[in-house]
Amino acid sequence: MIILGFDPGLATLGYGAVKSERGRTELLDYGVVLTPKNENLAVRLAMLEEGIREVIEKFAPDEIAVEELFFAKNVTTGINVAHARGVLLLTAIKQCGRIYEYTPMQIKQALTGYGKADKHQIQQMVKTYLRLKNIPRPDDAADALAVALTHAQTNKLGGLFSI
Repeated sequence: MIILGFDPGLATLGYGAVKSERGRTELLDYGVVLTPKNENLAVRLAMLEEGIREVIEKFAPDEIAVEELFFAKNVTTGINVAHARGVLLLTAIKQCGRIYEYTPMQIKQALTGYGKADKHQIQQMVKTYLRLKNIPRPDDAADALAVALTHAQTNKLGGLFSI
């Protein structure tokens, strides 16, 4: 099964593709979709949609996993991420049809066994699970791989997390 994980963001949207079979997960690819900060919101959202669609077409995933929105103290940032997440969900449901969502705490729990693990601990576990020499960069791509790995570990319970 090919799983595509996404870490939503307006300026930087991370993605990570893994293949999971018989309890073994291997890395296919990871990266980011970028939008320029000096462009207006509508154009940036259109750029995200195009980038997301291209990633989905490239990997033809069986399922897509998305990190749920976490509201930070900065409301403006949260609203922009919510816009990007909406484009992501719409594009993903149209292109794949099988979407699953995980909270940051569920991702931390799945990868480290501790729901309040820090970012570095998550990145180390992504590196370990995928048998990589280095932590994937940028952070958004590592986060997206963490989402994909979480789904690979919990997909037996998939109905609980699907949209």
